[in-house]
Amino acid sequence: MAAGEVSSLEDCLEEHLPPAVLQHVWRMLYGKDTRKLDLPKSALTASLEKDFQLKGFGFEAAIEQLRQPRVVRVGLIQNKILLPTDSPVSEQVAALQKRIADIVEVAAMCGVNIVCLQEAWTMPFAFCTREKLPWTEFAESAEDGQTTRFCQELARKYNLVIVSPILERDEFHGDTLWNTAVVISNSGKVLGKTRKNHIPRVGDFNESTYYMEGNTGHKVFQTQFGRIAVNICFGRHHPLNWLMYSINGAEIIFNPCATVGALSEPMWPIEARNAAIANHCFTCGINRVGTEHFKNEFTSADGQKAHHEFGHFYGSSYVAAPDGSRTPGLSRIEDGLLVAELDLNLCRQINDKWAFKMTGRYELYADELAEAVQPNFDPYIVTE
Repeated sequence: MAAGEVSSLEDCLEEHLPPAVLQHVWRMLYGKDTRKLDLPKSALTASLEKDFQLKGFGFEAAIEQLRQPRVVRVGLIQNKILLPTDSPVSEQVAALQKRIADIVEVAAMCGVNIVCLQEAWTMPFAFCTREKLPWTEFAESAEDGQTTRFCQELARKYNLVIVSPILERDEFHGDTLWNTAVVISNSGKVLGKTRKNHIPRVGDFNESTYYMEGNTGHKVFQTQFGRIAVNICFGRHHPLNWLMYSINGAEIIFNPCATVGALSEPMWPIEARNAAIANHCFTCGINRVGTEHFKNEFTSADGQKAHHEFGHFYGSSYVAAPDGSRTPGLSRIEDGLLVAELDLNLCRQINDKWAFKMTGRYELYADELAEAVQPNFDPYIVTE
């Protein structure tokens, strides 16, 4: 175990609470029970051999008379970087590709249909340093870069959709860099890409040194297994960002992230789950894990001493459902694969029950927001 880090909230509770009490705690914390999936023995053995955590859970929906269940399995992958951050770029990428290939193989054994990788998965999360080289050398084409070609091979081999978040180099628009998620169909074709809408300017997150807010809007991708969207990292703090993916029809919204404990951990279990509830959809939070050390010190000019580490990426990836239930999280310190079986019929069932979209009054907010963004906006405040 990493120094000073606990393995997971779930492990702490199970260690210290008697079973009868723990059952009520799970209900209060996580809502309706998710059933544990009976994963293949070969997958469990492979995860042990390859040294990553494997968990599987299923969400239930009511049986309908006119619609068959729409069952899909998603796989969330969290992982550490494998080599020191000053290792040659090509070696770092190759090591991570091998690691992901091993985990995706196990996902396929578990019947996963859609895999989502963590934010900027091919590289260290070096955007704290503000150095350009060698970090910009990890950038590549979303359409035909080596990482996209690698994921296309996996998608075809295992008949699954892959969401691959990378540092994109757009050679057709001035070599501009973007924080981008590439969506690859189970046929191996690139369905498209979506760029990070909201860029942090907090603490060591100096990301605007490398890329700015995305320009692809709120795309939703129709796959063989359902309609998916990708809300990259900092976008999870913006409720309207989740809303627009939902308005465009997303049934599953993936949220690949890289976020550290001291900054955001109290928010992590709440935001994606709230979004699932508010938008009648499934949400999947994926966070990288581990502590990454950089050779050169850096500072955010906040009065603190220069340092070599960003902080601990705390993993804890999970899936939340529109009824407010959620899976337990993966480990805070280990690589892992979380398999979740979803019945997408639950989205409409909860929509019919709570009707948040029907009662949303979007026209009211659209009119008032249109006024609020004007330079001469006068807030609507009543005074005596």
